[in-house]
Amino acid sequence: MADGTAPDGGPRRGPVPLEIAASYRARTRGLLGRDGIEGALLLTPAGSVHTFRMRFALDVAYLDRHMTVLAVRTMAPGRLGLPRLRARHVLEAEAGAMARWGLRPGVHVEISP
Repeated sequence: MADGTAPDGGPRRGPVPLEIAASYRARTRGLLGRDGIEGALLLTPAGSVHTFRMRFALDVAYLDRHMTVLAVRTMAPGRLGLPRLRARHVLEAEAGAMARWGLRPGVHVEISP
C-alpha cells in the first residue's frame, strides 16, 4: 500500500506492506490463524468483517470504490462489524497501526505495485 494523502494536502505517509485478498477463499481466511501482520490486508470486495477466532485486535478501515476511507474502527477479537453502506473494500491491520499511518475518514489510499 502506498501513501495515504489527505484531501487538504496533509503530509504523505511512507509505503506500507500490503497483502490483497481478492478471492472468496482468501477473504474468508483473512487473518485467521495468524498472531499478527506486518503491514495490512486489503479485502476486496468487502463491506463488513468479523473478528471471531482472531488472536489479536484489529484496526479496520472501510473504503469506498475510489479507495477513500469512510470509517476506521478498532475491533477486539470476537466481534461482528456492522456493514457499511458504500464500502467496497476493507483494510485490516493490527490495532493502533492506522493511527500511526494517519488513516482517517476522507484520506485517499493509493495502491502501487
